[in-house]
Amino acid sequence: MAYANIIFEVQENVAVIKFNRPKALNAINPAVLAEVSAALDEIEANRAVKVLVFTGEGEKSFIAGADIAHMANLSPLEGRKFSREGQDLLLRIEKLPIPVIACVNGFALGGGTEFAMACDFIYASEKAKFGQPESNLGIIPGFGGTQRLARLVGKAMAKELCMTGNVIGAEEARQIGLANKVFPADALWEETMKTAKLIASKGKVSMRGIKHCIDRGLDVDLRTGCYLEADAFALCMASPDGSEGMKAFLEKRKPDFKGELS
Repeated sequence: MAYANIIFEVQENVAVIKFNRPKALNAINPAVLAEVSAALDEIEANRAVKVLVFTGEGEKSFIAGADIAHMANLSPLEGRKFSREGQDLLLRIEKLPIPVIACVNGFALGGGTEFAMACDFIYASEKAKFGQPESNLGIIPGFGGTQRLARLVGKAMAKELCMTGNVIGAEEARQIGLANKVFPADALWEETMKTAKLIASKGKVSMRGIKHCIDRGLDVDLRTGCYLEADAFALCMASPDGSEGMKAFLEKRKPDFKGELS
């Protein structure tokens, strides 16, 4: 598929989706959502892909938010449809069985913060800016911002950010638990890919198990979460990667993980 609003490529075992609307600071509209969904179709069909990285083309913006020019004239029902389309896509990203990293190179406002939060973790440029400024427009976050932000940074901090519409820098985002790490702008991509390649060197089954246990475990009590972990542990033990990893350890060599998810 030819893409007009994103750049999609696969570098060895790492898929990369770059938002590519530089004149609009990579703002999101329905066409962007559709193209990301199509790229996810390609990723799910490609067994070689073990990690996905999202970033923005250029140095200014990851995603500056939803495209206000598109939203300004939406009816309430059209607005609900746009919101649900965004939410459904981010839920799909969240449920991918492979790890997903947000490489936030600039503005990540509104939908940009929401997209980043749907990833497994965030690496940010020291120039990055985060926020849910929708209240400045008389509206609220629509792509899951009120829900994921509270789960990541706590209820009170999420309310403050959403209610004030304030924009915060990368270091503050790291301090409150929104971003994992902050790097100089010229080192961000290299550091992100270094981590992506490290994760891609692991077994697919174990990465899926870790992601599933942490994500689902947060929705249940501790005992149930531990039972989820025990089941995932058993599946890993039964997988070719589990056998290869322990055999490699005993033989004092690097493991050669080739196991599949199915």
